[in-house]
Amino acid sequence: MADRLRTGIDALDRKLEGGLPAGALVAYTADPASQSELLLYELTAARETRYLATERPARAARDALERSPTATGEPRIDALSTDALEDAAEVVAGLSEGEILIVDPVDRLERADPDAYVDFLAALKRRVLETGGAAVLHCLRGDAPANRARTLHAADAVFELHTERAGGRLETALTVPKFRDGGQPTEAITLELTEGVAIDTSRDIA
Repeated sequence: MADRLRTGIDALDRKLEGGLPAGALVAYTADPASQSELLLYELTAARETRYLATERPARAARDALERSPTATGEPRIDALSTDALEDAAEVVAGLSEGEILIVDPVDRLERADPDAYVDFLAALKRRVLETGGAAVLHCLRGDAPANRARTLHAADAVFELHTERAGGRLETALTVPKFRDGGQPTEAITLELTEGVAIDTSRDIA
């Protein structure tokens, strides 16, 4: 079995037989109005992380991490300037050994020229394989950019976060419809995204 990188979310690590495969690209899809960032912030506590903020300044991303109710680490935070794809490529080239890259969200990069974006994804994959790290691309659902299908196709794993209102409360479930390395998890993980990322103990997640 390939080396695994723990996410710090125990139920997810169990489903993935220890964590993310080293060298993996992960597409993490969620609604813009959800608390999906909390899962990203939790990842920063598990291991060294490079955090690429694509739609807000680095200071705003740092403030959000510091205000998060969940446990966080101290990731290196970058923000994009005018040439988004070129800036992102520089961040990818600078990834350290075993580091996880979070791109939050990836939508702005997905609006690039298709050939240039495919080249970027290929370079990202080569780099995380070289470093033994991984990359998590936060994909907002809704008016998805034209290159979204290319992101999902290139991804080694796809995580989908869904939030629904049931019986006066919000229910959040994480599913893994695509997972190239090992057995694909078939059951949803029910999460509580309130005071951080926790397991909903009212449901059986074994």
